[in-house]
Amino acid sequence: MPEPRRTRKRLSTREQRDLDTQAAFLEGITRRDPEYTEALQLLGDAYTGLGRARESLTVDEQLSRLRPEDPSVHYHLACSYAVTGQVDAAAQALDRALDLGFRDFSSLTEEPDLQNLRCHPSFARIRARIQKLDQREP
Repeated sequence: MPEPRRTRKRLSTREQRDLDTQAAFLEGITRRDPEYTEALQLLGDAYTGLGRARESLTVDEQLSRLRPEDPSVHYHLACSYAVTGQVDAAAQALDRALDLGFRDFSSLTEEPDLQNLRCHPSFARIRARIQKLDQREP
């Protein structure tokens, strides 16, 4: 099951400042070690919380190169693509997550970041695939 990303919500001034500080700190760490995946994941969460979707997408793309076999990474990449309006790329990333064993099907229907994808015609194919996979799961 993927770790949920911090969703975008209205932040208090203090929360905004704290996330800005966290993002700046993590940017420094990842500049020094661009393969530090745990720091990159936290940075992606901070960017998401700050509403910095493009930066979050850049982090998710980097993580997908560093951890190409991680279904959770591809799930979050799908979310980032969907939020930035790249629905076809989101569908591809979600297909890849499913190929790699992603099975948290409830998050696909509840994740606000995937709303664009759920409204897209390509999601019908993904939904059919999920139903087949869900029937096979014990």
